Amino acid sequence: MSVDKHAVKAFLLQLQEQICAALTASDGAAGFVEDSWDRAEGGGGRSRVLTKGAVFEQAGVNFSHVFGDKMPASATAHRPELAGRRFEAMGVSLVIHPNNPYVPTSHANVRFFIAEKDGEDPVWWFGGGFDLTPFYPFEEDVRHWHQVAFDCCAPFGADVYPKYKAWCDEYFYLKHRGETRGVGGLFFDDLNQWGFERSFAFMRAVGEAFITAYQPIVERRKQTPFTDVQRQFQLYRRGRYVEFNLVFDRGTLFGLQSGGRTESILMSMPPLVRWEYGFVPAEGSAEALLYQRYLQPQDWLGISR
Repeated sequence: MSVDKHAVKAFLLQLQEQICAALTASDGAAGFVEDSWDRAEGGGGRSRVLTKGAVFEQAGVNFSHVFGDKMPASATAHRPELAGRRFEAMGVSLVIHPNNPYVPTSHANVRFFIAEKDGEDPVWWFGGGFDLTPFYPFEEDVRHWHQVAFDCCAPFGADVYPKYKAWCDEYFYLKHRGETRGVGGLFFDDLNQWGFERSFAFMRAVGEAFITAYQPIVERRKQTPFTDVQRQFQLYRRGRYVEFNLVFDRGTLFGLQSGGRTESILMSMPPLVRWEYGFVPAEGSAEALLYQRYLQPQDWLGISR
């Protein structure tokens, strides 16, 4: 079976270009600053960050391609048979923190991993997904987000969207808070059972669907007036983002353990955030609705399976 690592890398670099161009157009005022970096153990990356824009307070879109002779502990924890193999990991990861509380924060990632050993077949897989974290949600936005997710999965089988939607709900769940990080989307990992070409095609479909899902929401909400009360709630809810990324996120752990560039790994953190002891939203408020309706897994498309 042929595994074309060069085709994967070419797609990822192109995807980074496309997403940066779309976000720059939506912002209309600021552009991305590029920062290339090298990893001492092998490989490197191309980080692009937009800050203090008209729409985006901070948006990071990173490409990385790292390799080495020893796999990080986070990669072998659930695959101990891979210990001792040389590895390559490449991907595009992005996190967007808008200024306006009515524009959701969003995250996406697509990645490819391969572990090789002389005289043995390579072990490889794809992973990725995208998820949405609104502060003041609109039902039509959430349904649009999940419809795009459904549509990109549909050519690969009727069971793909419900499986990876459920995995996203489970993965982005803050156990210590008893709530999801947002309204979910898609999450998949260890994908190789379809063979290389079909698995790669699915990863491409997910990566290309992100802007289709996110940009229309940005355009609908970026001019919505907001108050300081709403801004403060946005900063408070951003704290959940920090908690998840530092406590649960496997990508953050892999990046740090593999000797990736710390600034690029932690660009996912919001530039401003606050915590408040014992916060309880007022009964009947828009903030309370977020907790009651949107921070538990939902069948957003009315699909009964």
